[in-house]
Amino acid sequence: MTIFSVLHKTVYRYKNPVRLGLHELLVRPRDSFDQRLLDCRLKVTPAPAEVRWIHDVFGNCVTLVDFATRSDALEFDSTIRLDHTPENAPDFRIEDYARLHPFSYSADELPDLGAYVRRHYPEETEVEAWLSRFVATGVSQPTGRLLMTLNEAIAESFSYKTRTSPGTQTPAETLETQQGTCRDFALLMMEAARSLGFAARFVTGYIYVPTRDGPHRLGGGSTHAWCQIYVPGSGWVEFDPTNGIVGNRDLIRVGVARTPQQAIPLSGTYWGDADDELGMEVSVNVKTEVTGVSK
Repeated sequence: MTIFSVLHKTVYRYKNPVRLGLHELLVRPRDSFDQRLLDCRLKVTPAPAEVRWIHDVFGNCVTLVDFATRSDALEFDSTIRLDHTPENAPDFRIEDYARLHPFSYSADELPDLGAYVRRHYPEETEVEAWLSRFVATGVSQPTGRLLMTLNEAIAESFSYKTRTSPGTQTPAETLETQQGTCRDFALLMMEAARSLGFAARFVTGYIYVPTRDGPHRLGGGSTHAWCQIYVPGSGWVEFDPTNGIVGNRDLIRVGVARTPQQAIPLSGTYWGDADDELGMEVSVNVKTEVTGVSK
């Protein structure tokens, strides 16, 4: 049994004390058959006036934190422990009708998948041009192999570059620069899959970075992003194009959404001057506990 522990710390600093407003956090992992939450704690400084939890439209657990004070600093410390069951290999048990691409989702599932099939940037023809390297018009190919090819193509052909500024590059920008962050690569993978008729959604969470003797992983030290693609017979399958991962190995799922903007780990407001904000510091530390030994 593998136990992951995650310490996620975010600190905002201000030049002068500001009046703090409502903040929303997406840090509590989604319970499922492959990850079971054991403990979740949140410490906020200064002390909030109210803390409450809701489920958003995607079923994510969102923490709402409100304040009745002024401060020149704001700190969130989230600690979680969960039992994680990794997949040894992608288990593509695909329904017969979907084994070869192209295919159409069943009439029972399509109404619920429609929003996830719809392109976010339909005007960007650069995605189709890039896809033409892997997908020949009018030629069928195995569905699982196609998706794995797209995932590996991004992992092997694009350069990972950290970026602290908010927001996500458009797929066209990522294709032009051949570099980006994990959220940029996730969005590119989603748009490519959607243009091929697949349902895809954005995932925010954490990644465990093994020791130097293990596989190299990008995206550690902060929150991580990847995507899920709906494959009939296998359900929502994890694809991490930043690292070429298929399946949930080393990935801790926190929230899912239709677009990256709907899965921001932490957002909020304050009242003060425009130049009061001095910046934000984020650190994420993911460790494992195996048979009682912490790594």
